[in-house]
Amino acid sequence: MEKSAASTEPQGPRPVLGRDSVQVPDDQDFRSFRSECEAQTGWNLTYSKAGVSVWVQAMEMDRTLHKIKCRMECHDVPAETLYDVLHDIEYRKKWDSNVIETFDIARLTVNADVGYYSWRCPKPLKNRDVITLRSWLPMGTDYIIMNYSVKHPKYPPRKDLVRAVSIQTGYLIQSTGPKSCIITYLAQVDPKGSLPKWVVNKSSQFLAPKAMKKMYKACVKYPEWKQKHQPLSELSVQHADSLENIDESAVAESREERMSSAGGGGEGSDDDTSLT
Repeated sequence: MEKSAASTEPQGPRPVLGRDSVQVPDDQDFRSFRSECEAQTGWNLTYSKAGVSVWVQAMEMDRTLHKIKCRMECHDVPAETLYDVLHDIEYRKKWDSNVIETFDIARLTVNADVGYYSWRCPKPLKNRDVITLRSWLPMGTDYIIMNYSVKHPKYPPRKDLVRAVSIQTGYLIQSTGPKSCIITYLAQVDPKGSLPKWVVNKSSQFLAPKAMKKMYKACVKYPEWKQKHQPLSELSVQHADSLENIDESAVAESREERMSSAGGGGEGSDDDTSLT
C-alpha cells in the first residue's frame, strides 16, 4: 500500500463551513465525514443504474454551493486497491482524462499533505483548479480520504483558470469482502461562478456516473500497471561476482595521504567519505 496513516489526537469537533484556521483533521472530523457519506436525510436521488447511485443537495444558505454524493459497488476490487489508486498521482494522470495538472506541494504530517489539482470543465465553461489540504485514515478494513481548500503563497490563482473552493470533498471506501468494496464520493464545492442549471443536471446525471465507472476500470487495471511502473520493478540485487574485479593491491600511498595521516596537511579529516 502506498500510504501509511495515523490519526491525530482529538481536539473537539470543528464546523466544515467557516473555518477560522488551517488545521489537520482529527478523529471527530473523520467521523463526521463518514456520517455525512452514510446519511440519507436531505438528499435527492437523481441517478441509479448498474451499481452506481447519485444524490444531490442544494445548500439553502447559498444557491451557488452544491453537494453531490456518488456511490458505486465494486465487486472485484479490494478496498485497499481502490485506496492506493486514489493516492497514486502518476496513475491518476493516466486514467483521468479531465486532469490538466496535479502534484504534491508539501507533506504536513504522516497522514496529511497539500496538493494542487486542475481539471477540464464542460465547454463553454472555464477550466478550474484548486489547492487542498488532504488527509487520510484507514479504519480497520475501511478508508477515508478527504480534503478542503487552502491558500498557498507560491500558488496564487491563475488568469487562465478559475480557482474553485472545496468546502469538503472526499471518499469513503468500505470493504464488503476480500475482493469487493463500496466507494462513496462526497463533494461540497463552490465552483466560483453562477453555474447554469444544465451544468448541475449534467454533473449528476452523466458526468458523475461516468467518472465513477472510469475509476472502477482504472482499479481493475491498477495491479498490472503498478507492477510495470513501480520503482522496485526496475531494480535487482547487485552481486559482486557480476562486476569487474579491479586489482589495486600494488597501489602506493600518495604523498598527500601520508602528510594528512601525519597531521601535516592542516585540512585532513578523520571522516574520510571519499569511498562512500
